[in-house]
Amino acid sequence: MAARPVNVLITGANRGLGLEMVKQILEAQRPVKNLFACCRDPDGPRAEALRTLAKKHPNISISRLDATDLCSIKECSQKVGTLVGTEGLNLLINNAGFMSKSTLQETTPEDMQYTFNTNEFLPHLRVGAKASKMPGMSTRKAAVVNISSVLGSMQAVKESYSYFSAVSYRISKAALNMLTLCGAEELKKDEILFALLHPGWVRTDMGGEEGEIDTPESVQGMLHVMASLTEKQNGAFLDYKGEPIPW
Repeated sequence: MAARPVNVLITGANRGLGLEMVKQILEAQRPVKNLFACCRDPDGPRAEALRTLAKKHPNISISRLDATDLCSIKECSQKVGTLVGTEGLNLLINNAGFMSKSTLQETTPEDMQYTFNTNEFLPHLRVGAKASKMPGMSTRKAAVVNISSVLGSMQAVKESYSYFSAVSYRISKAALNMLTLCGAEELKKDEILFALLHPGWVRTDMGGEEGEIDTPESVQGMLHVMASLTEKQNGAFLDYKGEPIPW
């Protein structure tokens, strides 16, 4: 029996990890009906590679989504709902991120505005869960995968703060971790899976040239982990190899 095509949404899809996720998901054997590739400025120069990719793949739908702009989130959600209809949304990968390397005393209120709440997309995920007819939980049924970081780990602060403060980024990821755990607990009755993934220290614009791994390796690992997630990992905090990250 052929695998049922899924509907996937990725935030921050115009570069780095997000763009590589779009590429690898399209190259994978698993069928994708709609891939919503979202970013803050779809018409801007930073989205040129994504637009080029979309011309080759008609199942890519580029959408504007700014995590700090509720109107853009609602408009994106409406667009998704129109296209997925009664099939719903199966996988939301929240990859959008912003890093300020400031210390606690240097952090501004603007630095603290980048935690994306997925509430607007929950109705589509509920529809996806019901329409799938699959038992248990999985990323082919209905799931939210939030790309977090080891910097959001409380236990990791002492060993890393002296050489990498990034206070607002740490706080935003710690908040994302809590939001994910709350979602996992509240929505398990709807069989919507929630998980957190640390991509590793990746050589991207955000991670810098000193990173330990390249983008394709990180994304390949994360997609493999996503494909293996079940209800046993609901609320888990894992790295790109599937290893647990301490809270």
